[in-house]
Parts: sequence; structure tokens; C-alpha cells
Amino acid sequence: MVVAFAIIRMKDLFAVVMLLGIYGLLSASFFVAMDAVDVAFTEAAVGAGISTLLMLVVITMTGRTEKVTRHKPLLALLVIAITGALLIYGTLDMPYYGSADAPIHHHVAPRYINDSMQEVGIPNIVTSVLASYRAFDTFGEVVVIFTAGIGVLALLSVARRPEDSEDITALDDSMHEQNLVLRIITKILIPFILLFALYVQFHGDFGPGGGFQAGVIFAAAIILYAMIFGLSNARKVINQDFIQLITAVGVLFYGCVGLVSLFNGGNFFDYNVLSSDPIAGQHLGILLIEWGVGCTVASVMIIIFFNFAGRREMQKINNNNNNQESSS
Repeated sequence: MVVAFAIIRMKDLFAVVMLLGIYGLLSASFFVAMDAVDVAFTEAAVGAGISTLLMLVVITMTGRTEKVTRHKPLLALLVIAITGALLIYGTLDMPYYGSADAPIHHHVAPRYINDSMQEVGIPNIVTSVLASYRAFDTFGEVVVIFTAGIGVLALLSVARRPEDSEDITALDDSMHEQNLVLRIITKILIPFILLFALYVQFHGDFGPGGGFQAGVIFAAAIILYAMIFGLSNARKVINQDFIQLITAVGVLFYGCVGLVSLFNGGNFFDYNVLSSDPIAGQHLGILLIEWGVGCTVASVMIIIFFNFAGRREMQKINNNNNNQESSS
């Protein structure tokens, strides 16, 4: 609560972003204490990790200090108060938090805990629920992430001229040559980060992890490379057209698993029909959709970063050109 109030009161956006990262780590620690390790993993990777990097890139474009609000937003405060009161009123008919008599403790949770190992054969029940029992809902989440990436491309995509690329390369060389220690440490860390992403991707059946966490970790490695070595060098390593293709391929790959299930006589995302052994079919289906999730999440995060950072580069080029014209 102290961190949340500090975020509200501070006007220094850089400090706010740092505090948001701390808030994410505190939330992840809370989830670990509640034995929700998969949720903690996601919060640490997304809330404290890649979100912090993306917001740091954004404040380089918008400025570090928040403008002082001179008007009193009484109407907005009234709307929020009414909405909050309605939400609280809606929770009065729900079971008390932690109540042993809640329906979820008598129907939903025992069903997954007692039957998931026999039906799905996955030690990690969270993966069984998200990737098998709730596969259609998870597919919707992946589509939302894909839509966000398309929205960023539509709104922030900047066309670069050949001379702009030369100016960007010169800017990158001048800014990043001096960071020798960071460059060496980054070269050492990136292979291990990518290896850990693959471990999280394929170990989600047996422990915390899966496509969402692995995709974010993989994207974080690429973003770290771009921040240390510059976007011009990153674009030589990462083909943006290929990344955009992978974004769509991941969603299509996920959806095609459901279509194959239908064509084999089962329900949508019924992995039992993917193999003669239902348990083997469950393993195969979960492996395939998790791979699709990882591809889409990683590529969307990379697209968002490259587009935000690309606009920042164009601003720098325009400022340099204006300075040169004014001096001449």
C-alpha cells in the first residue's frame, strides 16, 4: 500500500516506473507466499520485468516529469466512486473470502485436483487447467495479445528512409561504444536468458512456466540486446518482417490444434483424439499450443518495443536535423 500511494503522489515518471517494478516484485512475493507460483512467475516476468522496460522506453518520448493538473477532476472522481460502490455491492452475494463452504471448494477445485492427473497426465495442475480444461479461454487471451501487437503496428509504425537508417546507425555507435562493461556482461547473459526461456517453455508441464512466461523472457533478452547495442544492430540480427510473421503463425498454430481435434471427431481443443493414447494426445496438444503461445507473446513484445523505440529514434534524428539547420 505504501508503494501504491507513492506511485500516485510522485511526479517523477522515472521513479514511478521503478516503483511499479518494485510493486510487481512485491506482488510476486505475495503470490509465492500463497503457493501460487505460476502466477508469481508471470507477475515477475511481466509486471516487474518487461513492462518496466517498455515504460522506460515510453518516458524517453514523453518526458520524465508529469505535468501538474490545475483543474479538479470532480466528475471523474464521482464516476469512480459510483463504480466502486457498485462493485462492492456486487460482491455482497459472493461467498466470503476463504470460506470453506464456497462452491469452488466443493466442486471446481476437487474436480481438477482429483481427476486432472488421470485425465491429462500433467503434474502441474495449473498447466492442465489453462492449456487443456480452459484451452478455449487461453486461446482468447492469445488473440487479445495478437490484437494488441497489430494495434501498435497500426498506430506507431514509422516508415524509415535509407538516409534515416544511416543517421540511426551513427547515433547508436556514438551512444553505445562507451558502455564496454554493459556490452560484455550482456553478451555473457543473453545465451543463458534464451536457454532459460526454452527451459521454461518446455518444463511448464512439470513445474511453473509455460508459453506466456517463456515468451516474455525470450523477448526480454532481445530487448536487452537492443538497449545495449542499439536498434540498428538489433535490426540486423532480428528481422522485423519475420517477427511479424511469427506473431500470426503462433495464433494460427494454436487455433489449428483445435481444428485438428474437430477433424478427428473430438470437440474443439479435445486433445484426446490427437493420438491413440488419450494421455499422449493431451501431452502433444499442450506442447503444441504452448509453443504457439510462446511465439505470439515473444514476437508481440518485441514488436511493441521496436515500434516505441523506433519513434524515439526518429525524434532524435529530427532534433539533430533541426539543430544543424538552426546552427547553419
